[in-house]
Amino acid sequence: MPDFPGRINQMNMIEVNNLTKNFGDFCAVDRVSFSVPEGMIFAFLGPNGAGKSTTIKMLTTILSPSAGSMKVGGFDALTEKDEVRSSIGVIFQDHTLDDDLTAYENLYYHAVLYKIPGAERKIRIEKLLDNVGLLDRKRDLVKNFSGGMKRRVEIARGLLHHPKILFLDEPTLGLDIQTRNFFWAHINKINKEEGVTIFFTTHNLDEAEKAATRIAIIDRGKILIEESSEEIKRKSEADSLEKAFLKLTGYDIREQPADRVAIMRKRFKR
Repeated sequence: MPDFPGRINQMNMIEVNNLTKNFGDFCAVDRVSFSVPEGMIFAFLGPNGAGKSTTIKMLTTILSPSAGSMKVGGFDALTEKDEVRSSIGVIFQDHTLDDDLTAYENLYYHAVLYKIPGAERKIRIEKLLDNVGLLDRKRDLVKNFSGGMKRRVEIARGLLHHPKILFLDEPTLGLDIQTRNFFWAHINKINKEEGVTIFFTTHNLDEAEKAATRIAIIDRGKILIEESSEEIKRKSEADSLEKAFLKLTGYDIREQPADRVAIMRKRFKR
């Protein structure tokens, strides 16, 4: 387990044991177990349909598991859902902002939802919009923003209530190089300066290798290995993470599993 300077006896911010999710006869997540210490940047790396998004939706209490247990921020994610939700921030693949509201209004309603005291709302909102370079656009409608600008608003919204853990589901999908660079620079900053634990899913090997302290490679609902990038390469006897990844997951193109998960989710809600 990596050491974090200045931290002694870290608690695990995420603890997962034998987590399973079935959609009918299809097992999307199959007895997954792992833990994420406080302050770590942890990556779930896998191909399409591997179970990444299903796992993150269970951890954020959007989906209920078929079996297994989860603790998030020290709270039981099955019996203490409200406490879990108050301790996490979430940025999903798809934009979840209200396009007919301004950037400020999107954050304001999030602040109300999380019961941030009225006297603090404006201060926090403007500080975060300034941090992501959008303070001068706070009164503009989100529908007029580019994809990268919307993602920056989502970063600000996800951090507004000072979460202990930030969940990111394929967070840079579709972003240009400059916006991806800004995104990860900001994520690294809050991780180092505020100690926020980061859990992100990705199929981008370069992103996982550069950003994560620890990587779990998942495929067909099972974790194949969980180590640092260097250890994964060493144990796989590969000179690159890409080669290690292909050795572990194979060379087949993955499209149908992802489609099947989407179909089964609609048929078997929660």
